[in-house]
Amino acid sequence: MASSVLELQSVSFVRDGKTILDGIDWTVTGDQRWVVLGPNGAGKTTLLQLAAALQHPSSGTVSILDTTLGRTDVFELRPRIGFASSALAKRIPAEETVLNVVLTAAYSVTGRWNERYEDIDVRRAQRVLQEWRLGHLEQRRFGTLSDGEQKRVQIARAIMTDPEILLLDEPAASLDLGAREELLQLLAAYASSDDAPAIVMVTHHVEEIPVGFSHALLLTEGRIAAAGPVAEVLTAERLGSAFGLELEVVEQAGRFTARAAS
Repeated sequence: MASSVLELQSVSFVRDGKTILDGIDWTVTGDQRWVVLGPNGAGKTTLLQLAAALQHPSSGTVSILDTTLGRTDVFELRPRIGFASSALAKRIPAEETVLNVVLTAAYSVTGRWNERYEDIDVRRAQRVLQEWRLGHLEQRRFGTLSDGEQKRVQIARAIMTDPEILLLDEPAASLDLGAREELLQLLAAYASSDDAPAIVMVTHHVEEIPVGFSHALLLTEGRIAAAGPVAEVLTAERLGSAFGLELEVVEQAGRFTARAAS
């Protein structure tokens, strides 16, 4: 069995007196691909921020890549973690070139200043852009890209440093059908690669789960409602209970759909 890359033990997170996460026990191993689902306010984004070493728990233990939050230098840890989110995208200068958006991940900065990069760094960035069908856009300004292109640039940036765990916060949010399906195809191919790290992806919709994701975590009101293999968690009963709605859930060729029961 692969070793764990992320482990939460009795983790709670409280903000302004409100409990966001409560008693979370969860382990992710290096060969797993997790999707995290739940209603708005369930604690999904906070969970991902803990996994990215961007927050510390109010209580409990968070271990990431054999280090424990509170006992390690997070500035040394974070470059080992790939992280893509809309909040991070807002910090990327709109005038920055696509190549530089990806390249600057090597220094964990979001705008190019006076850093010096080796040719090997540039070639790595260009290769990643090609893999995510972005090579033709490397000199375009980030702010001129479509939503789908920006999402793929964020993921390319997240994997630029060859991370040991990849965290994606709603990567398909706001995309049209074509852009969503292109992204999910790329994510499915990447996730199936032997070289890919452990992946944790937050989404609101089962339709946005790429083929091949192995596990699902269902959160409700800051607690784990279900966790385990995708097919065991994404049932009509469990999803319906989490979202407070009677649902019909269908799986076909590794993709899921859900809708209100008629």
